[in-house]
Amino acid sequence: MRRRVVVTGMGCVTPLANQVDLLWERILAGKSGIHPLTIVDTTHQKVKFGGDCADFEPGDSVEAKEVKRLDRFVLFAMHAAKQAVLQSGIDFSKEDSYRCGAILGSGIGGLNEIEEQMFRLFSKGPDRVSPFTIPKMMLNAAGGNVGIAYGLRGPNFAVATACASSNNAMGDALKAIRYDEADVMVTGASEAAITAIGVAGFSNMKALSTRNDAPEKASRPFDADRDGFVLSEGCGVLVFEELEHAKTRGANILAEIIGYGGSCDAGHITAPDAEGRGASRAMLNALRDASVDASAVDYINAHGTSTPLGDKAETIAVKSVFGESARRVAISSTKGALGHALGASGSIELILSILACQKGVIPPTINLETPDPDCDLNYTPLVPGERAVNIAMSNSFGFGGHNATIICNRWNG
Repeated sequence: MRRRVVVTGMGCVTPLANQVDLLWERILAGKSGIHPLTIVDTTHQKVKFGGDCADFEPGDSVEAKEVKRLDRFVLFAMHAAKQAVLQSGIDFSKEDSYRCGAILGSGIGGLNEIEEQMFRLFSKGPDRVSPFTIPKMMLNAAGGNVGIAYGLRGPNFAVATACASSNNAMGDALKAIRYDEADVMVTGASEAAITAIGVAGFSNMKALSTRNDAPEKASRPFDADRDGFVLSEGCGVLVFEELEHAKTRGANILAEIIGYGGSCDAGHITAPDAEGRGASRAMLNALRDASVDASAVDYINAHGTSTPLGDKAETIAVKSVFGESARRVAISSTKGALGHALGASGSIELILSILACQKGVIPPTINLETPDPDCDLNYTPLVPGERAVNIAMSNSFGFGGHNATIICNRWNG
């Protein structure tokens, strides 16, 4: 019999807030975390804004002496993991360490460290390259350091599928518990790609919005005037736990994870399939895994990045999967407020989906002022919507054609 998996803790770092309750409050208030960039010099950049977590401080999530030994994306992960573990109430020292693990994704990993050390290499020579370069930049550094911090000796690896990294990582964590490889998994993803090369790279491939005169209005999912995504950074970490294990220790259960599905477009390295066929298959696979019909889904946290091609393709995919239910289901893209944190977006969005289930409120798609006729579903424009949410779906689609969908439900005890 397949074991059931619940969520007992959540933590985040985002451009809007570095604490889950405050993030939810500001999302519902329609606040934007997008602003002129402060953590990177944009003097010569075409795009001068984004969703940097400018006020982030690692605080007591890591020892002061360790801060310089960890890349920014790892510091995010340590901070969010501490929040999630504290909320879960779990004491890993009392657990079987080989039954506890960490699977954390990242689309790019330690880009800050790569950029800094390349500068040192070419300006000062190879002897000035830091000995911490490799352990700081490697994609598995987040999971490795979280594992070390909490003594997690169970399944531990990194997932890198661009903007689908979160959902693929959480899907693997779900499977690890379902199939009795672990009882507790710390999972999600972290991203810190707002660097000079990160901004220039995405800008030069024409992926980013260029609304330098109105940054807070630039991320416009499903709006007719959208012109590209807004680069942001952040992290979402959740504690997944086997149901009976959670009950036995008296944990406060936040939601149940009931379905996961993935696919690949196998078409273009950056452009989505125009008919949304890969996205459709990921959603269908997740629904099948959850053993629920599309008509039972109350809310979809859409991938919705504010790109002309992507939002239209996702709309087509939702119509294909949901049929007559497509116009009934509530949908929103919280990237209007947060921008696109690449590999970390999915875990942040699952947190928001879980809160939607708990609170009975659909977070709004801000900046959706002029609906695109090709995006004609219920995208919850501008203001939150009150609605009972028993089952929520969260979509993440990434460069490389990666598609991943995860489904949670409201916990009723």
